[in-house]
Amino acid sequence: MSHFFRSVVLGRPILSSGFVLALAFLALSQVGQLRLDASSDALLLQGDPDLAFYREVSSHYDTSEFLVLTWRPQMPLLSPDSLEPLAAMVDELTRVVGVASVTSVLDVPLLESPPLSLTDISRADALPTLRDSSVDRGLALRELTQSPIYKNLLVGEAGDVTTVQVSLVRNRELEQLLSEREALRATKVLEPLSPEQTIQLSTVEARYDQLLAQETALRRSLVADVRVVAQRFRPYAEIFVGGVPMIAADMLAFVESDLITFGFAIVGIMIVVLAAIFRDWRWVVAPVLNCALTAIMMLGLLAFLDWRMTVISSNFVAVLLIVTLSLSVHLVVRYRELEHTTPDIDRLTRAADAARLMLVPCLYTAATTIVAFASLMVAGIQPVIDFGMMMTVGIVVGFLCTFILVPALMAIMPEPKRALRTSADPTFTRFLALYVERFGAVVLVVSGGLAVLALFGISRLEVENRFIDYFKPSTEIYQGMELLDARLGGTIPLDIILYPPTAKDDSTAASDAMESLKVDLVSEPIAGIDDDFVGDDPFADDPFSDDPFADDAFGSDAFGGEGDSTPSYWFTVQGRALLDRAHGIVDARPETGKVLSLSTAFKVMDGLYGAPLGAVEMALVQNSMPKDVNETLVLPYFSAQNDEARISVRAMETSKDLRRDQFLKELYATLINELDIEPEQLRFTSLLVLYNNVLQSLFSSQILTLGAVFLAIGLMFWVLFRSLSLALLALAPNLLAAALVLGTMGLMSIPLDIMTITIAAIVVGIGVDDCIHYIHRFRVEFAKDADYHAAMHRSHASIGRAMYYTTVTVVIGFSLLMLSNFTPSLYFGALTVMAMAAAVAGALLLLPKLLLLFKPLGPAVVSTHGVS
Repeated sequence: MSHFFRSVVLGRPILSSGFVLALAFLALSQVGQLRLDASSDALLLQGDPDLAFYREVSSHYDTSEFLVLTWRPQMPLLSPDSLEPLAAMVDELTRVVGVASVTSVLDVPLLESPPLSLTDISRADALPTLRDSSVDRGLALRELTQSPIYKNLLVGEAGDVTTVQVSLVRNRELEQLLSEREALRATKVLEPLSPEQTIQLSTVEARYDQLLAQETALRRSLVADVRVVAQRFRPYAEIFVGGVPMIAADMLAFVESDLITFGFAIVGIMIVVLAAIFRDWRWVVAPVLNCALTAIMMLGLLAFLDWRMTVISSNFVAVLLIVTLSLSVHLVVRYRELEHTTPDIDRLTRAADAARLMLVPCLYTAATTIVAFASLMVAGIQPVIDFGMMMTVGIVVGFLCTFILVPALMAIMPEPKRALRTSADPTFTRFLALYVERFGAVVLVVSGGLAVLALFGISRLEVENRFIDYFKPSTEIYQGMELLDARLGGTIPLDIILYPPTAKDDSTAASDAMESLKVDLVSEPIAGIDDDFVGDDPFADDPFSDDPFADDAFGSDAFGGEGDSTPSYWFTVQGRALLDRAHGIVDARPETGKVLSLSTAFKVMDGLYGAPLGAVEMALVQNSMPKDVNETLVLPYFSAQNDEARISVRAMETSKDLRRDQFLKELYATLINELDIEPEQLRFTSLLVLYNNVLQSLFSSQILTLGAVFLAIGLMFWVLFRSLSLALLALAPNLLAAALVLGTMGLMSIPLDIMTITIAAIVVGIGVDDCIHYIHRFRVEFAKDADYHAAMHRSHASIGRAMYYTTVTVVIGFSLLMLSNFTPSLYFGALTVMAMAAAVAGALLLLPKLLLLFKPLGPAVVSTHGVS
């Protein structure tokens, strides 16, 4: 291997360097095709049954993605000075490419300004809106701020702020491809796919990814256009733009900005710090060029494979810089030692020796680091899986690049006239060695205390977070979400789906309601509805009868089947009673904001009717309301095809008291018990459920997986060191470093989420590297004189330098990330800094003290540094 390396790589160092540069330039040509993916599909738990149910329920209702704009003018909300510019903004928004419709306070039907009867509503060609000059603005404001439909949803209860909903054009082809993809994947889980199905799945996935990339670009352009419109009207009102598409676009913008700004800044800091440490231009050029080319090659590979980064996996570039820098600095430090100890040999031989001496420890550090990051692949969350896979591939690329490019550059770059006397330079690592020797007991006591504190912190670690905390208070996302929660009924959605008791009970209730309806209609007219509206006998066979349930009496029957006028269970007295109770239970929870359901529609109709609706009136609500009333009061909360009722809830995302898992479990149990229904009659869905599933999966799939990771690394240590005692001692600092980082998160109330979960893998990977390097060098030094103390001092002065230099460089560079506007990047920077510091402290303080204490390498001679 050594002969091959010298003859192929170092035999032609210029050619080897040129080969790496050529690959990097080829990769650079592809980097422009690199894409970031911030779609919700990439942030959900794959294979989650609740995800499949969510997609199924979403298909039952005509829902589309939307943006929300808040409008808070300085003047009265419904004054001409407010409504005229609002109308102009709405008109401009409707002309934005990609906008399907715009809903505002100007266009919603007004039922109580003045109050209308059921007859008025049923007969009206068009219901009044604020665009009608005849509408009483005072009555309209009272309705908008008091109506169960509009209050705290469309207009704030104080009457000073409203929302504009911009619905986006749905990509039907993308939705169809998603359905086909999920159906084929579900089939694949149950049984092997046929060759035709395998080809179909591959084709569908490729086309879906292509359309998704196009849709992401279109949505970002649309969000930018909407913001341009909003900016023009900010002189008239305070406007914030919100909604999932805007959040996705902003997250991408933050990540792109951080990649570019902080990427170059970190490289710049690396240059400055390495120059200050080594005072030799060679040891600045070699590590920095190696790091840069490795990152470029990986980015080009991702672009070539169309392997898209997300807001989570984009961190792999920064972590790859750490790993590659560590490998480079270890090679440089070893070469510098050889410069001092063997000044007479030529550069090529010295470079080959440095690579040979560092190959085994670097190979094992790469392998164990890969194991640490491989733990992320069981997460079930695609961005986290991608992060682990990208790091695995990146470490392989970084290792190969380091051991080709850096030794080749060592052989090419001319040496200074006078070699630096590195071994005689006083460094911080020498102080650490003296401290371990003199105050080793303090190291053990402090480590024990930190372990206890870390365990206490871990016990306080939560998998809850506020999505709003991903952004700084100065950002539009934060301010908009805060306003929506405080004044407009909450942000994060929860859907509660209710089903009838049983098919038999449902049929009986509907039949009873139908019989009651026939009797009531024939015997006497409905209060508030004219006689000629009802007709003489609405159930006679006269084809021109005024049967209110005939298919064409009020347009096509939107709810029943072909010719089916049987009322749904949910439009019976029994069904309404169940819905009203469920609605009330949900609305009473402090975690919920705006709650809407058929119960809301019934309550509005109660007010118009002047009394609680009976079976007849509720059946009319199901079948005989105008289209605009149906679209507002009925269609969003009832699916006739599936005979399900939907309660739409907005949770208070900004509340620091929101505990998603506890809230969902308590609400589910309360509804089952108080409604006295069967579990199969109730399902929860929407983003609140899906995101909670993601968070809860993190503990089982990652924190518990860390135990398996440490077991695997312990076995690798055992193989590497051929000593069980050494393997156990090497694990101790890693366990402490990982516990410290996770414990600090718990103590500082930093939640464990899809962003911060990767820190556990990072701290394990980095800590393992340091311990392997230190023990490998310690064994070499101990073999010289069997003196534990002398071996420790020499190890600190040699490999300890490389560990210390790497840590200083990374700590200073990654501290810049704490300036990011994107809180996950800020946390990533701060926790990475802490992980690096904890890892090097464990390797240079705790590990050597354990080696001195337990003497795993066998008996020692009398130490010249003290008693061994």
